[in-house]
Amino acid sequence: METFNIYKNLAWLNELPEEDAAGVFRNCSGSELFAIRMTAARPFAMLSGLYEAADAIWFALPRAEWIAAFSSLEVECSGTELAESTRLYKDKFGFIFVVGTIGKSSEELLAICRARLGNSFETELQIAAEEHWKILESRLNSIFEK
Repeated sequence: METFNIYKNLAWLNELPEEDAAGVFRNCSGSELFAIRMTAARPFAMLSGLYEAADAIWFALPRAEWIAAFSSLEVECSGTELAESTRLYKDKFGFIFVVGTIGKSSEELLAICRARLGNSFETELQIAAEEHWKILESRLNSIFEK
């Protein structure tokens, strides 16, 4: 990434009208409350400030907001063992299986899902929130890689 383009894109994000900026943050997170709070936190002088704010805001959201945001990640995997495991997961925890999928085979995802089925609700909610944060962070990164 070129430093010039990164800060050009940061300036663009800072200067967007509120609703447009909220849309960018909503697309990254799936959370309306995250989008509102990130929009209000602008302007960001440095990229590190944006990521620090995003981290603080994401992990301070109410649990219900995390669960609502998880649903923005739902993908289809019908007709497979993974589909069955993710259905069992959703039945047990009340939200979808959240995991970063980049570089993972379906067999790895299946093993991760099965292992996490043994967690308590509290443990799994925290893991899912951390996994969602990684996805959110990756989506923020894509803004600055253009």
